[in-house]
Amino acid sequence: MTLFADIHAAVLTALDAMEAEGALPAGLDRANVAVEPPRDAAHGDMATNAAMVLAKPAGLKPRDIAGGLAAKLSADPRIIAADVAGPGFLNLRLSADAWRGVVAAILAAPDTYGRSNMGQGRRVNVEYVSANPTGPLHVGHTRGAVFGDALASLLAFTGHEVTREYYINDGGAQVDVLARSVYLRYLEAHGQTVAFEDGTYPGDYLIEVGEALAAEVGEAYIGQSEETWLAEIRDFATDRMMDLIRQDLAALGVAMDVFYSEKSLYGTGRIEAALADLRGKGLIYEGVLEPPKGKTLEDWEPRSQTLFKSTDFGDDVDRPVMKSDGAWTYFAPDIAYHFDKISRGFDELIDIFGADHGGYVKRMKAAVAALSDGRVPLDIKLTQLVKLKRGDEELKMSKRAGTFVTLRDVVDMVGADVTRFVMLTRKNDAPLDFDVEKVREQSKDNPVFYVQYAHARIQSVLRRAAEAGVVPGGVQDLGVIGDPAELTLVAKLAEWPRLVESAALTHEPHRVAFYLYDLSSDFHALWNKGNADPALRFWQEDDPATSRGKMALIQTVAIVISNGLGILGVTPADKM
Repeated sequence: MTLFADIHAAVLTALDAMEAEGALPAGLDRANVAVEPPRDAAHGDMATNAAMVLAKPAGLKPRDIAGGLAAKLSADPRIIAADVAGPGFLNLRLSADAWRGVVAAILAAPDTYGRSNMGQGRRVNVEYVSANPTGPLHVGHTRGAVFGDALASLLAFTGHEVTREYYINDGGAQVDVLARSVYLRYLEAHGQTVAFEDGTYPGDYLIEVGEALAAEVGEAYIGQSEETWLAEIRDFATDRMMDLIRQDLAALGVAMDVFYSEKSLYGTGRIEAALADLRGKGLIYEGVLEPPKGKTLEDWEPRSQTLFKSTDFGDDVDRPVMKSDGAWTYFAPDIAYHFDKISRGFDELIDIFGADHGGYVKRMKAAVAALSDGRVPLDIKLTQLVKLKRGDEELKMSKRAGTFVTLRDVVDMVGADVTRFVMLTRKNDAPLDFDVEKVREQSKDNPVFYVQYAHARIQSVLRRAAEAGVVPGGVQDLGVIGDPAELTLVAKLAEWPRLVESAALTHEPHRVAFYLYDLSSDFHALWNKGNADPALRFWQEDDPATSRGKMALIQTVAIVISNGLGILGVTPADKM
C-alpha cells in the first residue's frame, strides 16, 4: 500500500464514474493524470491535475471537470475536503486515519516499503569508476564511485536486474608508461639510483610494486632492453594496480560484478566485428574531416580516415575510428566495448564519466543508438569536480600519491559512511565542496550528522522503552497519532515510495539523500515540540498505551531512514 498510489487510483475510479454518467467523453488518455504534494502545503495534502490534463481533449472547462471530480472524491472516507483551485487544480485534504494507514503499511512490510517493481524484467548495466590502472583512485574517482554505486542500488531497489561494471583502461599508452615507472622502482629495489623523467609516475605507491617485482624475478630485467621486459612488467603492474584499486573500492564499500579489460578487445576480432556491424548499416566510410574550430588551414593537414557517421545520430561531426596509418583511435575500442554490452542482452546502459569526458557524450550515444538500432538507451552521467577542504585550506596533495588526494586519504580522514553521504549532497553535475572539518560538526548544517542523529535518537527511545518492558505498538495503537506535527511527519513518510521511483527514473540518487535530510528535519521538529509539550513525547513512563502508538510512528521513521541509507551504502547509526 502506498497512499499516493491509492489516492491516484481513487481519482481514476472517479473519472470512470464520470465517464459512465456521460459527464466526460469515454476513452480519454489519462497517462498524464497525477497525484502529488501541492507546491504550497497550506493548500492541502495532495493535489491532482486531472481536470487540467483532460479539459482540452474533453472539450470542457477545467473547473467544470474539477467540480464534478471533487463531488465524487468527497464521498471517499479518506478525503475530508476536495477544493477546486485556480484554473482547475483540485486540492485534497486527507483524514487522520488515512495518514495512520501509512504507518500501518510500513509496520506490516518494513523491508519492502518503498520498493518497486517498475524495473522488473529490465537488465541494466551501470559502468562507473573505470579509472586508468596507473595509480590509486583520487577524490574525483570517489565521487563517481559513490554516485554509480548508489544509482545501481537505487535501480536494484526498484526491481531492475543490475550489473555493476568497471572498464579497465589497460590497452592504451598509459600502461606502457606505468610499466616504465615500475621498472624504475624495480631498479631502485636493487639499490640503483633512478630519475623519474616527465611523463612517468613518481608516486610512492609504486615502491611496493617495484619491490614485489624484484622479489618475483630477481635480477632478470636488469640491463635488459625495454623490448625484453615491457609486456611482462605491464601485465604485472596492471594486475598489482587493479588489486590496489579493488582494495580502495572495498574501503568505500563498493564491489563490482564485472571487471572488463580493454586489452581483451585487441587482437580478438571484437573491434573489427563492431565496426563491421556499423559498416553493414552504411555508417562507416573513408573521408576527410573539416578543420576543427579555431584551427587555421595552415595548422590543419587533411588526411583520409575511416569515419563513423555519428552525425546521423545527433553528433556535431563524424568521428574517426581508424587513423590514416591504420591504427585504431581511442573511440574504436569504446565502440566495441559497448557493442559487447549490447550483445550481453542489457536493456539499458548507464555510463558514469568525469566532467572532463563531456565531449565524449554525443559520440557514445550515437554509437550505441547505431549498434542497437535505437533499442538500447545509453544515459551518460557526468560527475563534476570535488574540492577537498579543511576549513579555508584546500587539500591538493597526498603523501602516497604525490600529486593528488586519494580515495583512501578521504576515507581515512572521515570514514566511508560520511564520504558516501557527502558525495551525494549535491547533484552529480554540480561542483562539490567537501570540508573534512565541517562533516565533523554536530549541527543541522552537517547533513550526515543530522540524518544519523535522527536514527540514533529513535533507537535511544526504543532502547529506553524496551528496558521498561514497553515495545512499539501495532495498528490498534495508532489512534494516538493526530497532532499536526505528527501528521506532517507521516506525510513525509508517504512520499518515500514515489520519491524512490522518480529518483530511479531520472537516475538521480542524490534525491534520496535530500529526502532523508527533510525527513530527519521533520522528525527533529517533532522531537523539539515534545520538549515543550509532554503530550507529544514518544516515551511516556506513566502511559504505556500512548507510548506504544507514538513509538510505532518513530519506528517507521527509523525504518525508512535505514532503508534510504541502505540505498546510499551508508550504515545507520544506533548511538552517537
